[in-house]
Amino acid sequence: MEEKLARYYQLKEEQKKIEEELQALRQDLLEQYAQAGPIRAGAYQMVVNYQERREYDDNRLYNALPDASLWRLVSRADVGKINSLLKLNVIHEGILEGTYERKQVPVIKVQKS
Repeated sequence: MEEKLARYYQLKEEQKKIEEELQALRQDLLEQYAQAGPIRAGAYQMVVNYQERREYDDNRLYNALPDASLWRLVSRADVGKINSLLKLNVIHEGILEGTYERKQVPVIKVQKS
């Protein structure tokens, strides 16, 4: 059992280091090449796409919800929970107008040719 726990701990530590390095590389690539279009470097190609995400304001969302009991389901402006309520038709898109800002988030895709 101790070996499994030790290996798990070791892998989690490695994962943290890898995620930190990936984030640093991602940031560096975005700073240098975000507006350049597709980039080719040897056997690799990088494309930067943008995803639209919503950032909700807690106060505006609370005031927009038709029933205070819905706020207890959400408890804060959690995009996943809000999307679930939309999919279940508990709320509709119209009441969310003005409660969020649209944000373009860059997404890097690197492929080996």
